[in-house]
Amino acid sequence: MTTESIARDSGTFAIGGDLTVNRLGFGAMRLTGKGVWGPPVDHDECIRVLRRAVELGVNFIDTADSYGPHVSEELIREALHPYPDDVVIATKAGLLRTGPDEWPVLGFPPYLRQECELSLRRLAVDRIDLFQLHRIDTKFPLEDQLGELVALQQEGKIRHIGLSEVSVEQLEAAQKVATIVSVQNMYNLTVRSSEALLDKATEEGIAFIPWFPLAAGPLAASDGPLQRIAADHHATPSQLALAWLLKRSPVVLPIPGTSRVSHLEENVGAASITLSDEEFETLSKAGATG
Repeated sequence: MTTESIARDSGTFAIGGDLTVNRLGFGAMRLTGKGVWGPPVDHDECIRVLRRAVELGVNFIDTADSYGPHVSEELIREALHPYPDDVVIATKAGLLRTGPDEWPVLGFPPYLRQECELSLRRLAVDRIDLFQLHRIDTKFPLEDQLGELVALQQEGKIRHIGLSEVSVEQLEAAQKVATIVSVQNMYNLTVRSSEALLDKATEEGIAFIPWFPLAAGPLAASDGPLQRIAADHHATPSQLALAWLLKRSPVVLPIPGTSRVSHLEENVGAASITLSDEEFETLSKAGATG
């Protein structure tokens, strides 16, 4: 694969109206150890992944303070700082890490402020382009959690505010407190419980960032529709799953993640695949029943 910026083929989206990114991004959770805990098995390969992503035109990178914890942000800084002008780094706060695969929610406002300050330091930036509340913590008023982020925004430490794993009702409540430019929910061909939120995001021009975008389950079987259509495009089932997301709505910003350059290159290759309306409908119907 050449070094041409093929991620550009996925089209662009302006987050918050002023941060224009290529729609196919990169999720940096996998740049960590087992259970999203500790350093990765192959540190140097993870550095190569980040640099190769940028070479391929990926300019939207999604991470969080809890990935490692801290490991993902530190690797991003090591690999890419000083950052190219067009690279947008989004991070999150609102979860604690008490061990591998353990993710207690904590939306205590002073904690959110502390984690923002530490993310600024780890990423070596003066302002975080997109700062997302990783989860809404029911132990504290939503107004207090988002109010702290708004205060950080007013102080110039956050440019835009986003949410993760929310319902339409929670988004609407949040919009009364802050301008929300993105939502990040689990969404893929076979997990589509956030359709209503995606429709609202599409209507309002809010970025929709699907995490775990590659799950395809039985659709990827050798005799399944994903494999058949993939063969027609000389592509892999994973690439088709990403192409489906890109066609689903112009506000969708898929962020497939990996710790291997070869897998990264395969994922980014999805940017150049355009599904026909018939192919899209076939996969949509199969995914809904798969």
